[in-house]
Amino acid sequence: MDADVVIIGAGPAGIQAAIHSARKKAATVLVGKTGNSAMHGTELENYFGLQKVQSGTDVLSNGIEQAKSFGCTVLDMNVMSLSKEGDLFKAALEDGSVVSARALVVATGIARVKLGVPGEREYANGKGVSYCATCDCNFYRGKTVALVGGQAEAVADAEFMTRYASKVYLISPKFDTSPVLMEAAEKAGVVRIDSAVTEILGEEKVNAVKLSNGETVALDGVFIELGGKSSADLVMEIDLMPEMDDTLKVDRNCATSVPGVFACGDVTGKPWQVAKAVGEGCIAGLSAVEYAKKVKQ
Repeated sequence: MDADVVIIGAGPAGIQAAIHSARKKAATVLVGKTGNSAMHGTELENYFGLQKVQSGTDVLSNGIEQAKSFGCTVLDMNVMSLSKEGDLFKAALEDGSVVSARALVVATGIARVKLGVPGEREYANGKGVSYCATCDCNFYRGKTVALVGGQAEAVADAEFMTRYASKVYLISPKFDTSPVLMEAAEKAGVVRIDSAVTEILGEEKVNAVKLSNGETVALDGVFIELGGKSSADLVMEIDLMPEMDDTLKVDRNCATSVPGVFACGDVTGKPWQVAKAVGEGCIAGLSAVEYAKKVKQ
């Protein structure tokens, strides 16, 4: 699929960028799942024009419909990798398709989603709980690990970890990903468990996880990967280096140090507020359109 602007992230920043880009008659593609947004499932207040508390989920849904009404193509899936060929940025999606665009807007948010179970905090920081398989894969050569998550990143990284670990489990009560990815993971030897992790167990380090079905699975490491890839995981593939806190540095036009790449929302730093996200989304969307026009000429 070819476009002028591709936007990664379906939170308030990404959706606002898509609205402004599409309104400018640029061919715009928004890739992301609203369920991955920090705003999903929350209540929105203290925002311009709202006198009553609003459902964050409903606001995101309304925003998606707005973007579509202006001609934006919305793809409800995750981006697996980024690359650049000539003047085009290429976003590889979980179903195997690729979106090519002249300008890229990163609106992925910043925080890795936590599982929120006993043992997660205790065994983080080198004790067996990790949030990045590609970062820590070498520590688990010949060992048993579990990837916890039901979306594209967890499934793809489970297949990836079979090249290092002796046994790989993929654990989630629900899977929402491309059948192509799941088939590849299972073909590589990944053992799928349809259940939820309720507790991470261990002594000095992780040695097992407890599941909602009553089972306990012995293992050496747990990779918690809920949602899509983080900005840091993606942008380094196009030679953009995040700050130490994984944020992306931008100028007043929401432009990064890589020409044609813009960023907005939580990924650019505090304050983590919807008002900031929407404002930056507007700027990033308009800036991306202007850049794409120049490249196209």
